[in-house]
Amino acid sequence: MIGRFNWAGVVEFIPQIMTGLYYTLLISVVGLLIGFILGAIFGLGRISKNKLFYGISSVYIEVVRGTPVLVQAIWIFFALPLITGYNMESVMAGIVVIAINSGAYIAEIVRGAVQSIDKGQVEAGRSLGLTHNQTMLYIVWPQAFKRMIPPLGNQFIISIKDTSLLSVILVPELMFQGRLIASNHFNAVEIYTTVAIFYLFITLTLSYVLRIMERRLDVQ
Repeated sequence: MIGRFNWAGVVEFIPQIMTGLYYTLLISVVGLLIGFILGAIFGLGRISKNKLFYGISSVYIEVVRGTPVLVQAIWIFFALPLITGYNMESVMAGIVVIAINSGAYIAEIVRGAVQSIDKGQVEAGRSLGLTHNQTMLYIVWPQAFKRMIPPLGNQFIISIKDTSLLSVILVPELMFQGRLIASNHFNAVEIYTTVAIFYLFITLTLSYVLRIMERRLDVQ
């Protein structure tokens, strides 16, 4: 059976696969950047004493974490336009999906990291005359960020793999391109294996970069 596989034939489809790689990386990078901002905001909201901020943060996190990313993608791309009357382009919808989904999980990472810092650190900051916000910014956040790196890395990898689900809303990422090639040329094994290798390359590279960051920051 192995002899029937035309691995050399995959070469002619590399440009199309590279297009998919471009959109996968674009959606991952932009979506995760926005997701980190959302996560930082709503993560702090989960430990806020402001009941409204806490409530909004809790609802956002629980709703997103309680629904599959595939359902979120379909709802944002197909259902949301029916409500708002605004049709979102597929790539933009993909970025929104990754941002909203990763943001909810990152929020819990932020909450856990901030709460893991000894309260004595906060008291020390206040005794030095720092405001609550200054104490969070200059004392708590730098220490918490170090502790976030391992779980953040894991979430980033999960979100990158989740981009493969965006093919259902016609985002031209890696999986979409692979399905398109395989359906037209009946070379599913070769193409899907190549797509898997591309995903593996991305995640292994990210894991390597994160390990370097952990060593440099001396993450405990």
